[in-house]
Amino acid sequence: MVAGGAGRLELGGSRMIGVLTHHWAKADKIDEARRLLDGNGEAQSRAPGFISRQTLIALTDPTKITTLVIWASSETYDGWRASPERASAMRGADRLWSKAPESERFEVVS
Repeated sequence: MVAGGAGRLELGGSRMIGVLTHHWAKADKIDEARRLLDGNGEAQSRAPGFISRQTLIALTDPTKITTLVIWASSETYDGWRASPERASAMRGADRLWSKAPESERFEVVS
């Protein structure tokens, strides 16, 4: 990792990104949702361009599970999103959520 212009972190010339995703599990599916997301994280860790992953549980709402995943670039994240490994890891996820997950990409800066 090297610092790029204006405090940007770069890996191999590409700007690293963070993907923050909020998931709202159905109240009776919290444990199952966490297991699914943990499995997804394990699969992500083997994907090209994966850097790191954190899972956060909201203190005010235990059904809100947020993940922050750092990728080498938007292109490597797009590759993960389109991969059969992701499709397999997230199979059946829709039945676990009380509302659709919300995801946003961020530039990683120092």
